[in-house]
Amino acid sequence: SMDLGIKGKWALVGGASKGLGWGCARALALEGVNVVMVARGAEVLNQTVANLQKEAPGVKLIGVAADITTEAGRAALFSAPGGPGKDFDIVVTNAGGPPPGDFRNWDRDAWIKAVDANMLTPIELIKATVDGMAARGFGRIVNITSSSVKSPIDILGLSNGARSGLTGFVAGAARNSQIASRNVTINNLLPGAFETDRLRVTFEGLAKKTGQSVESLVETRKKLAPALRFGQPDEFGQTCAFLCSQQAGFITGQNILIDGGAYPGTF
Repeated sequence: SMDLGIKGKWALVGGASKGLGWGCARALALEGVNVVMVARGAEVLNQTVANLQKEAPGVKLIGVAADITTEAGRAALFSAPGGPGKDFDIVVTNAGGPPPGDFRNWDRDAWIKAVDANMLTPIELIKATVDGMAARGFGRIVNITSSSVKSPIDILGLSNGARSGLTGFVAGAARNSQIASRNVTINNLLPGAFETDRLRVTFEGLAKKTGQSVESLVETRKKLAPALRFGQPDEFGQTCAFLCSQQAGFITGQNILIDGGAYPGTF
């Protein structure tokens, strides 16, 4: 197998207890990376850390139960006992998206909350870690955004807006020559439909609303991607791990769609 050349490095992964964040944390840990895993729910997180430690006995795994979208939560992860402080080599930002709805119903607070979680939180994490990466001559930042930044989803206006703001910021920051010339890359991973708890909850909600069965909704949704299936968190994680590798040093400022071909555009 290809050695990604990142064994012994330190990674921070948000939303790491399940879903796409878990996929990323697992792929990195199996490459020999030490991981600070952050999620809000302590119980699920501790169980996830314990399970992953069995799979990857040689690495340091530290669970931090905190809300990464708050200043206190970020302070907690940067002061995690046994962790690297702010000296992360790899940062995978990932905060759950804001709720769906009709834009007419969102007040200023709803917008501020979305921008806080899905734009300003990743920016704060980048700000806190990127100069240390540049000084050490290696850094990989991967933001988990959404396929909606390329192909907007009507009811996800809060997400479309906030995540597009992050995408614009990253496009500029990644191309800052003091960052890019120091072997520090910043890229975005844009997931389509992946088999995660979030997707399951969405279908359960939809089933209640429409009276259709979850199964029939799932089958219909699968047909929206030419791959005719959902993505798996593991394959998402492995793409993330590759972007964090030594080999990916010339890839920066990119938005990488991982959606089974669902987005129909040439560019």
